[in-house]
Amino acid sequence: MIPYILYTALILTACLLFYKLLLQKETFFHLNRFVLLGCMIVAFTLPLLPVPQQLSFRKQNTETSVSPAKIPVLKNQTPEQKSAPVQEVLVEETKQNFNLDMLMQGVMYLYWFGVIIFAFNFLMQAVILLYRAHSSSAIQDGKFRIVEINGDKAPCSFANNIFINPEKYEWETYNQILLHEKIHIEQKHTVDLLLAELVLIFQWFNPFAWQWRKALEINLEFLTDDKMLQQHTVEKQSYQFSLLKVAAPQFPLSLTTNYNQSLIKKRIIMMNSKKSNVHTTWKYFFLVPLLVLFACLFNQPAAQSQTFSSNEKSENLKEPKENSNLQKGMDTEGSWFATIKDNTVDMQFKNGEHTNSSTTFQLSEFNNLPRDKQGEFALTREAGTMHFTGKFEGPNGMGTYKFVANKNFSKELAQEGVTVSKDIDLMVFFMVNVKTSYVKMLKKKGYNDIDKDDLIPLAALDVNENYINSIKQAGVSDFELEDLIPFKSLNIDQAFIEEIRNSGYKNITADNLIALKSQNISGKYISDFRNSSKEKNEDNDDDDIVAFKSLNIDKEFIDSFKEIGYNDLSNDDLMALKSLNITPKYITEFEKTGYKNISTDDLFALKSLNITADLIKQYKDLGFNDMDLEDIIGAKAIGATPAFVKSMKEKGHNFKNLQKYVELKAIVGIN
Repeated sequence: MIPYILYTALILTACLLFYKLLLQKETFFHLNRFVLLGCMIVAFTLPLLPVPQQLSFRKQNTETSVSPAKIPVLKNQTPEQKSAPVQEVLVEETKQNFNLDMLMQGVMYLYWFGVIIFAFNFLMQAVILLYRAHSSSAIQDGKFRIVEINGDKAPCSFANNIFINPEKYEWETYNQILLHEKIHIEQKHTVDLLLAELVLIFQWFNPFAWQWRKALEINLEFLTDDKMLQQHTVEKQSYQFSLLKVAAPQFPLSLTTNYNQSLIKKRIIMMNSKKSNVHTTWKYFFLVPLLVLFACLFNQPAAQSQTFSSNEKSENLKEPKENSNLQKGMDTEGSWFATIKDNTVDMQFKNGEHTNSSTTFQLSEFNNLPRDKQGEFALTREAGTMHFTGKFEGPNGMGTYKFVANKNFSKELAQEGVTVSKDIDLMVFFMVNVKTSYVKMLKKKGYNDIDKDDLIPLAALDVNENYINSIKQAGVSDFELEDLIPFKSLNIDQAFIEEIRNSGYKNITADNLIALKSQNISGKYISDFRNSSKEKNEDNDDDDIVAFKSLNIDKEFIDSFKEIGYNDLSNDDLMALKSLNITPKYITEFEKTGYKNISTDDLFALKSLNITADLIKQYKDLGFNDMDLEDIIGAKAIGATPAFVKSMKEKGHNFKNLQKYVELKAIVGIN
């Protein structure tokens, strides 16, 4: 389930970056609408489609994935036979990576909890809108219902309902609002918004999904504004003035079309923008190979996906449900092998055909280890006693073990609200050395709902009282017991939190700290980001910090563009430049050919089409000295290359204008 969710998030993110880089500034609003809707659907369906084996980049792994070889276990293996691979013990794994299976289970619980919360929010919004629509007085205007509302609320629409306070606006503005909302209804924009909200329910954790919904809403407003200005009764300046009067700073229900104040400036700018040239439609065709590449890279080959599914089903039938993650690789009886190193004893445990596990004890915990002869010894902790039989010869020893659980310990934990009844679970508590006093300490700190699966990594990672106090003193908001596990494993401490806060980062939450630390983002990096970034107060500033780090965008990278005159690059521009590997050197090569102050949109188009300064020189050598960049981009996109021009000249087609060869290429066809 987790791979599918993450794969969907990856596709949605890639499509958003593609849209922002190449499409969002185009005035093909209808086309952009279908791209935005189509990509949402593709993001959830593409991961489910198997690809032919000959197209999959994963076909090399088919055999090993379907039928993995099993490693035989020798019955008479001695401590000296170290050739067989040995897994580290549960305790060692927990100390280093806090039990991946347990973490994945926790992540899934967290994910579905978020889905439930956002689904509930979605239903509540729908109920509120339907209640308002049918509880307030309304006027039927053909297929439209004009619902009168009170107070200083912005007008909006949902389905065929238009919510507006008629007393708030003068007659011309009122009519323009109604016409605007009727366009929303006629074009069924509510369907777009509902689909976007459904995406957010299942992708609530993905910041790019929220940006996707915002991009969709903006495009719908652009589309509606464009339709408004095509009306003979609407004058552009009057309409823009009405928008400024109607704009509201509050945020209405997200299921409705609305007059969001933060979008008004963008809408007015777009209304006054130059219409996109039809030659720029080449950009849209790049989306298809992008999605095909994703499918070839990540989708299972057709044969493999079927075999793997059947294997999974058979494994699920073989594996008993009671065999939980806690007892994997261990049993209460078996064989042991040990090596004494200084003041510690490294022990490996083997149970029948199970893979070996190992752990480390302090030598001082054992009394009377049998030397050079068979004997018995024991190790007692609160969870129970481990009885050993065997002997040591020098630093090495071997024998058998049996764990006896302490049922009183189970009762004491039950009194504290922690249920641990199985001997195998108590053995894990024994290995990690969980004590009743530790549980009481956690409850004293305010963590009353303690699960036994949380105690294992907490104790193994030595999440003690001093550490918890230091995190609380650092003032982290929304801090839960489960957050202590990734915090300690990532070495997030009070000093790191204060460093992040002092850098100017305001949204200090547990999730954000984990994201920052996992990306190795320091306070200095954040300070450099804020000093170098143009958008110092944007809502998505925090997301941009993580994105900048993942793309390795630093102060040196930003300054390199400032040195050649690009002082006002937005965060989106910088990420696009880095993603497309556009360097200052690439830009200066164009300046040498006479093209200066190249816009970022033109740079993206040039790089996407692999247009270089050398290509421009080839065009100029053919006699085209008055070309603008749009001519070159259009020529390369349609295939009117210097080689094509030469071939046409040889056939007697001599034109002084490159655009003529573009038109000729469109006629003869793209080879």
